[in-house]
Amino acid sequence: MIDRVVLVKLKKEHADPAARDEIVREALRVLRPLPGVVSVTAGGPGDEAAAASWDVNITVRFASLDDFALYRAHPEHRKFADEYLAPRAEVRKAWSFAVETR
Repeated sequence: MIDRVVLVKLKKEHADPAARDEIVREALRVLRPLPGVVSVTAGGPGDEAAAASWDVNITVRFASLDDFALYRAHPEHRKFADEYLAPRAEVRKAWSFAVETR
């Protein structure tokens, strides 16, 4: 499995609980049905240390890197990332991890 982990620091005007919740809901709504997606989790910081650096975490799980590549290029993903999330974000960091589940 591949987990794509995205951390987002929002611009000051979007860094409030309501805006975070909206981004989480939109990520789940848009990303879950895309081809190749096994699951999506999203949420806000769980403790003060996380809140000091990040506002939103989105993790998307894929069966393979090939599935991730298809998702990454998908028009609905591009629209979410480039037109919805990017204007709200001050910083976005993303990494892919090979994970095992038991």
